[in-house]
Amino acid sequence: MKKGFTILCLTVIATLAIHFSSKAQGYDNAIGGRFGAANGVTFKTTLGGNKMIDIIANFRSNNNYNYFRVTGLYEIYNPIDGAQGLNWYYGIGGSIGTVKYKPYNSSDLYLSADGVLGLDYKFADAPINISLDWKPAIQLTPDTDFDASGVGLSLRFTF
Repeated sequence: MKKGFTILCLTVIATLAIHFSSKAQGYDNAIGGRFGAANGVTFKTTLGGNKMIDIIANFRSNNNYNYFRVTGLYEIYNPIDGAQGLNWYYGIGGSIGTVKYKPYNSSDLYLSADGVLGLDYKFADAPINISLDWKPAIQLTPDTDFDASGVGLSLRFTF
């Protein structure tokens, strides 16, 4: 299933890269992959000014569990002086998804409150955006827990 999901994501990214071109300054929308503690697809869109929404669909798996979740983040961007195209950002949001416990063959609803802190760079002459961020989460269900493992590298095509 992971292989099929990865192939689907790469196909969507390639299709969008062919059909859309980037703006000279910044970007309004971007889609691509997020790689790190959990892998998935990310889509960013502007709300105007220095605010964006980031929607992330990702999955994580190990010997004890599988989970799939969708995260929505409200992000505020700030330019870094002297580094054109480079911004730092922070934000808040939440996640919803499912978690399956392999040893017990049972499933639960996954809910969390999420934060994000990162760096975002838009290449001036290419429709490419890259970001590195930390996305800690306070898990609300099925158990209450703090997850600090949300470091991710995102590579997106902008349009």
